[in-house]
Formats: sequence, C-alpha cells, structure tokens
Amino acid sequence: MWLQVFLFCLSCLLLSIQTQAQGRASLHRSNDPSGRCHYTFTVANPQESSCPGSKPEMDQALSRLTLLEASVSRLLTGVDGGTMTGVGGSSEKGLQEAFSQVTAERNQLQQDKERLNMQVQELQRRLAELSQEAESLRQKPCQQTFTSGGTQHENRPASGMYQSVSKGKSHKSKTLLIKRYPTYDFGNSGYQEMKAEVTEISASHLFLEGSCGELVSVGDPVLHRKAESITGKYGVWMQDPEPQGPQYTNKTVWRIDAVGKDVRQLFAYEDMDQYSRGFPMKVLVLPEPVESTGATLYQGSFYYQRKRSRTLVRYDLASETLASRMDLPNAGFHGQHPYSWGGYTDIDLAVDEQGLWAIYSTSKARGAIVISQLDPKSLEVKKSWETNIKKNTVANAFMVCGRLYTVASYTAPNTTINFVFDTATGVGQAVAVPFKNKYHYNSMVDYNHAQRKLYAWDNFHMVTYDIRLGRATHGRS
Repeated sequence: MWLQVFLFCLSCLLLSIQTQAQGRASLHRSNDPSGRCHYTFTVANPQESSCPGSKPEMDQALSRLTLLEASVSRLLTGVDGGTMTGVGGSSEKGLQEAFSQVTAERNQLQQDKERLNMQVQELQRRLAELSQEAESLRQKPCQQTFTSGGTQHENRPASGMYQSVSKGKSHKSKTLLIKRYPTYDFGNSGYQEMKAEVTEISASHLFLEGSCGELVSVGDPVLHRKAESITGKYGVWMQDPEPQGPQYTNKTVWRIDAVGKDVRQLFAYEDMDQYSRGFPMKVLVLPEPVESTGATLYQGSFYYQRKRSRTLVRYDLASETLASRMDLPNAGFHGQHPYSWGGYTDIDLAVDEQGLWAIYSTSKARGAIVISQLDPKSLEVKKSWETNIKKNTVANAFMVCGRLYTVASYTAPNTTINFVFDTATGVGQAVAVPFKNKYHYNSMVDYNHAQRKLYAWDNFHMVTYDIRLGRATHGRS
C-alpha cells in the first residue's frame, strides 16, 4: 500500500517537471527603434544538452531524481518496512484491545440486566404471595376453641386490655383508651360481637402515669437571651406547660425583670424566636407588686408572692384580672427564710406533672424546707411535707414528678443537685447529679414538664437545661 502511494507521487513529480519544461516556450512583442513591431518566439531545443546559465536547474532536478530513486530502492529492499509495519501493527493492536473492552462491558451490562430482571420477578412473586396472605387473613374468621362440652369461646385478650390512640400533637392532645370486651349471643354460638368502650383522658395524665421517674441527669445550659440592663441581673422567665384558651399557647414566653422597687410588668412574647430577638407582643401590668423570683405559670394563670407579705396571688392571663389570693399559713417572707443567694426568695412557687406547689419554711420548721401542694384555683393548701433540708443552705429548688430537688450552689460553675425529697414516700436523701452555673449567679430554676426542661436565670442570661428521668415509677399518690 505504501509503495503504490509513493510511485503515484513520483509520477506526479515527473509530470510536473515536464510541464515546467514545456512552459518555457514564450512569445515576446517589442518595438524597434524605427517604431515597427517585432514578434519573437522562443522555445527550448531538445537537441542541445545545455545552455549557458541553465546547468544549476538541471543539477537540482537530477538531485531530486536521485533522492527519489534511493527512496524507492529502500522501500523495495524493506529498509523502512519494519518501521511502517510496526506503526500499522500498533494501531491495529490498539483497535483490537478497545473493541475487546467494549465487548466485555456490553456482556457485563447484559448480565446485570438479566440479574435485575430476575430480582424484579422474585419481588413481584413475593408481593403476590403477601397480598394473597393478607387477603386470606382478612377473610379468616376469629379463632375459636371448643370445650369438652362443645361450647364455643373466643380467644381474646384478658379483660382490662386497652388500645391507645393518640390525637393531635400539642400539649392539649387527647388520648383514647379503647377497652375491648366480647358480648356473647347465646342463641347463636357461631357469632360473637366485639364492642368498644372509649374513654378520653388528657395527655398530661397519660404522661404522668407512664413517664415519671427520678432525675438522672441535667444537660448543659442553652442560652436563649441576655438581659440588656441592670434590671435583668435576675428575674423569672417561663412557658406555660398547660395553657388555656387560644390567646396564649405553649409557645408563648413570659418574662419578669425582678430587680426594682415596684416590679409589676409581665412581658409576653409570641414564641422563643421573638423572645430571643427581644420583641414582646404585649406587656401586662400586675395589680400587686412581685416579690423576688419565685413566680410560676400554670393553666393560663400567673402565680406569684405579693411583695413584703406571705400572700399568694393568682392572676388570670386571659381576663387580665386578679382571680384569687390567699395567705400561705405561717410562711416566712421578705428575708426570713430565703435561699443561700438571698433575694427575698422565701416563697418559691413551682409546677410539675402533679400540679402547683409552694416551697418555703416556717418558724416551726426552724428554717427547714416545707413543701405544700396547692389548689390551683383557690390557692388553699391541700397537703404539706416538712423536710430536713435547711433552706438557706441550698441555692435553689424545683419539683419534678412530686419530688423536690435542690441545687447546692448558685455561683460554682460545676455544682450538683444535692438533695431529693419524695412526697410519695416522705423520704429524703442526698444525691449528686451534676449541674452547671455557666454564668456564675443562678437566681431562678423552674421545671416545665411539657418541655421536659429546666428554665434558669443565670446572671443576666436566660438558659434552659434538658433533663433525663429514670425508669417510670408506679403507685405514686
């Protein structure tokens, strides 16, 4: 193939040389001195081997012919054959390898396709089997057993079995407890009817029965806001765990700056985001001034201690009116039995899964903490417990699942929850649950059972702590 191409090029070169030779013939026209026109025709003479001045051109042509002849000779003798053959062979080998690779990939894809088709067929077969089984179970009658006398009885759950169905996601959600029991038709032993007895209970009661346990751990504080002025060094902030009515929800955040001579302003924020930004949606003015940081929120009411007295006040948030007031019998106030940090924290109101509580002390108790469960409407004392925990030796306290927990220090960055008193058993004991005062002056700690968090006010900083409770306990009062 290469030889044929070379000979073709050689022929073209020779033809070009011949054409150039023929192209040397030319016709010239000029005027002589007398003005007459002369025509002169010039052509190369093939009989003459050379003319003066033309030898270099002929030498150049001969040199080219010599080179061409040498090239032809080398091709004929195979001098360059090995190299050309190698190049052609290398290209052909590369094409063969690429073709082999494409063929292998095509075969692999074909195998994958067949395997996937088999898997699809297997899944379709299993789906058909499961559909048939489900249809069979739907059509299958209830299993029945026969006694020796031939009487039919249905295999059913033991009496008292319940099916729980939850409705809604908010704190107001209800839970349906469906109690199933059979009604027998003695006239037709082959027929039995199942009826349902539906009882609606509040989600908070269900949470109490199934989720209360001892405090196991307290997480790290999470900052939500920092107070802007000296009036916010300490205060109260919270969310209602069981709000009432559409005006305020469980997302509404409430705040009181407790530094001042006449503390009456209660700030309401639409949600935690607006609270963090510092944009209140409303400011309520309380009818009586607030004493210290012992206030709390519960079921649409704000509970607090009236300044310089043992009087408790319930302020209805919806109507913005004083709903009830009651003196807490024999309770110390205005610095008689505060927590260790001071702040006139003689009466500390708290809320948990079991309701409204007052944490305080009396002269009879000689400074030991007294716990009283209060009626949330009238504020009357329902029941009281006296502990052996000196109130002025602990920094703060809160209630969880009917148990009182105390914080050892309000300034130590790494302190503990050091005592617990169980109102169900009347027994208290020392504990050591780690607790952090990140900002070194914790003046308020309250529990929110809907959020399962502790809310705290730590030296201008409003923080929350996630908590974890242990195994649920039963049989509590």
